[in-house]
Amino acid sequence: MLKKLGFGLIAGACLLTGMPAAAQVAATNKPQARGLVLRPLTLTRIQDLDFGTLVTSGLPGSVSINAATGARTTFGGVTALPSITPQRARFAGAGTAGQQVLVMVVSPSVLTNPSGDTIDVLAMPIDGSPIRTIAADRTFYLGVGGIISIAANQPDGLYSAEFEVLAQYQ
Repeated sequence: MLKKLGFGLIAGACLLTGMPAAAQVAATNKPQARGLVLRPLTLTRIQDLDFGTLVTSGLPGSVSINAATGARTTFGGVTALPSITPQRARFAGAGTAGQQVLVMVVSPSVLTNPSGDTIDVLAMPIDGSPIRTIAADRTFYLGVGGIISIAANQPDGLYSAEFEVLAQYQ
């Protein structure tokens, strides 16, 4: 009795769905399976960001390094000396030609000298768009500038901090 009841339930379910119990269908258009294989991204530092030598005064000011050109501009109570040439940071990247890469800078909030004094980092802009297309020779380049705020009578010393530059395929 249980065998007949079980078979009856299966047959009834097939009738309700309108499909025969042993139906098998194939797609009319063959589906594809695919995957894009990319070269690993690399990112190499070519040069560091350097604000150069600066002289403070009784007035606050700021210093800017252009991300595209490396040109330095000072504002307010800061005087730039020519003893050390300022420069933007530069990076070279490599990956699969034609692919897009998103580049990002994770800037420090301050630069610090050995005595523990700090200079605020206001921004670390990049040259151009954060989305780069890798060239046919499998390379891309990135310039990073910066803007720092110098306090009135800022203590002297060599101020520095590390920062991160990240790149990821899009």
